[in-house]
Amino acid sequence: MGTTRVFFPDEALEAWLAAGKAEFAAGYLTTKPEGHRYRVVEAVRVLGEVTGGADGHELVGKVKPLVYVRELGAEVLGDSMVLDDNAYDIVTGWVAVPEVEKPVQRAEPLDKRSAAHQAEAEALAQFLARNL
Repeated sequence: MGTTRVFFPDEALEAWLAAGKAEFAAGYLTTKPEGHRYRVVEAVRVLGEVTGGADGHELVGKVKPLVYVRELGAEVLGDSMVLDDNAYDIVTGWVAVPEVEKPVQRAEPLDKRSAAHQAEAEALAQFLARNL
């Protein structure tokens, strides 16, 4: 089972920071007043290919880290991205991964590890529901 990841747009982060609902520092987002902490990386959500060409990299409908699409050779320009002969409509933002407060021991069963990540993912989902 993979790690739960959540995408949120730049505008949401800016609003949360302005309203004092979150803190952002050194690649981590901390929700207030709960104090849940999430590792975040810049990302793009690819909405669609606009030139009518084939989506050779199969990006449409996916969220990808910004560093990944740049390694592919993409250029991000506001709410657009150009890659090879393709142009895409995108939403820039962030991907958050829950940080489990207590390090997981290797001997701990997978279901306990999953429960810790699930609890953090649910806390983030509740924060997003209240603040988006």
